[in-house]
Parts: sequence; structure tokens; C-alpha cells
Amino acid sequence: MHLTTRVRDGLKEAARQPDRGDISITTVIIWVAAVAGALAIAGTIAVVIAKYNGQLNGL
Repeated sequence: MHLTTRVRDGLKEAARQPDRGDISITTVIIWVAAVAGALAIAGTIAVVIAKYNGQLNGL
């Protein structure tokens, strides 16, 4: 009984204030792209270092 009252009150409040500061889908897409880009760059650097590791030891 108490739970249904809380849910009902929450839905009423959400209807009264539609913009509650939720993260937009655009923000999520930007964050996912940024993380994927960072991982791709780090992976590329790791591959290059692994490939040329023997040659870099003499420097």
C-alpha cells in the first residue's frame, strides 16, 4: 500500500516537473564516443610500442 502511494506521488511530481535534469541521449552518445576514441588511441599506441619495442631499446 505504501509503495503504490510513493509511486503515484512520484509520477505526479514527474508530470508537474518534466525537466528533472536527466542526462540526455546526446550526452550519453558524446561520452561513449569519447571513451571509445580514447580506447582506440591507447590501443594504437600499445600496438605501435609492441611492434617497435626492439628498435626503441637502442635509443
